[in-house]
Parts: sequence; structure tokens; C-alpha cells
Amino acid sequence: MYKLVVYPEKCHGCGNCVVSCPVNAKDPNTWGGKGPETDEVVIRVENGVVTIVNGDLCGGCGACIEACPVDAIKLVIEK
Repeated sequence: MYKLVVYPEKCHGCGNCVVSCPVNAKDPNTWGGKGPETDEVVIRVENGVVTIVNGDLCGGCGACIEACPVDAIKLVIEK
């Protein structure tokens, strides 16, 4: 099992991770530029930094990690 970990001190709030997440893509506002408005998403940018909203929805695909230019998101293996 994987756990999504965010390092807010590294994040600059670009939102690349939010847009790249396939779970977040279910919310049409994610692609509309407003950002997701429901809690049925994994991550969103709040107050200028990425925040995990619903980590249990994360499937561990790593799209957000690949999209992050500052390494502010990691997947760690939970034991």
C-alpha cells in the first residue's frame, strides 16, 4: 500500500499535480481552471500549497509526482 506525502515547504502552488491526477479529473472544474470543488479528489491547492484532501482515493499511479517541478510530493510504502 502506498501513502501520498506532501512537503508544503517545497510547494509553490503551481497546481500541476492537481491537474495531472486521474482521480481529480472526475471533477470538471479541475480542467476548467477553477480547481476541484468537491472533496472527491485526492489533492488540491489551498492557500498556495498542495493539500491532501482524500488520500484514500489515491491509487499510487505517480502522475502528480511526475508533474511536480519541485519534488513536493512523494509516494511512500506503508507497512
